[in-house]
Amino acid sequence: MNHAILVGIFWHLVGAASAACFYAPFKKVKKWSWETMWSIGGIMSWLILPWTVSAILLPDFWGYYTSFSFSQLLPVFLFGAMWGIGNINYGLTMRYLGMSMGIGIAIGVTLVVGTLMTPLLQGRFVALFSASGGRMTLLGVLVALIGVAIVARAGLMKERAMGISAEEFNLKKGLILAILCGIFSAGMSFAMDAARPMHEAAKAAGINPLYVALPSYVVIMGGGALINLGYCLIRLATKPELSIKADFSVAKSLLVTNVLFAALGGMMWYLQFFFYAWGHASIPPQYDFVSWMLHMSLYVLCGGIVGLVLKEWKSVGRRPVGVLSIGCLVIILAANIVGLGMAE
Repeated sequence: MNHAILVGIFWHLVGAASAACFYAPFKKVKKWSWETMWSIGGIMSWLILPWTVSAILLPDFWGYYTSFSFSQLLPVFLFGAMWGIGNINYGLTMRYLGMSMGIGIAIGVTLVVGTLMTPLLQGRFVALFSASGGRMTLLGVLVALIGVAIVARAGLMKERAMGISAEEFNLKKGLILAILCGIFSAGMSFAMDAARPMHEAAKAAGINPLYVALPSYVVIMGGGALINLGYCLIRLATKPELSIKADFSVAKSLLVTNVLFAALGGMMWYLQFFFYAWGHASIPPQYDFVSWMLHMSLYVLCGGIVGLVLKEWKSVGRRPVGVLSIGCLVIILAANIVGLGMAE
């Protein structure tokens, strides 16, 4: 396995770790509705940071974006909006299936769809089977899916041991939402593929190859922001029990603390894709589709590790922890198989 591939996997791991930890600051927010908290974090992650980073990187900010036609930018934006719909469905999936079953199905579907649909649509899928490296890479994707399923099983065992259940368990509705969440969340993978001309233009403008994907986030995350902020603002305006005015009427010290924690959560959410771009840049072009698989599987891996570090599994017994450990090892094995496949 060459150095560049190892570096790519490492940066995907860093991004996944940020994704696994991003909700911790949100848990510190008090006396705010979820909609207000998510909106403040989203403004930071989907608008402020992408625009700021791009303004720093690009020699001619407006010239860069106006150099693309509407037909080039529209699919990038729409795939970003597709990813935003996946974000909304994610929360609803947890509501009807519970965390572990919801994550297992949603992540499993988005891992498969986001990873394999790109080479399929590009006509490269069949060619992967003709090369030993391609076959090994696809094997790694399958092993990663198995690892995600094992970790989800461990989470389900944990929830049962702790007596935790979904708020409104509904298997049929939950499965539909989980599948939709998985499909729509893969929009980020599709958006990155559609944004290739933007990456090439950034490279031509002299931007370091590690950063060439970052300017495209202005458009991608703009689509996600439209869906997420629109959803939150509509709920804040139409639900009597929710009030943005009441949320911002809390004591000044708490207001400042809430804004800072929500913004920190948003920054960590953005950083997952900041480092995703670094990892994506280090993956050989013919295997760039596996970036999504690495990100999602390593996200599950880091989520399990974070749970162990925070002692969330302390009182559930040895068996669930053992199953979790096996699942994490399978995901690590999958990353190695993919890396070896790309190296051939």
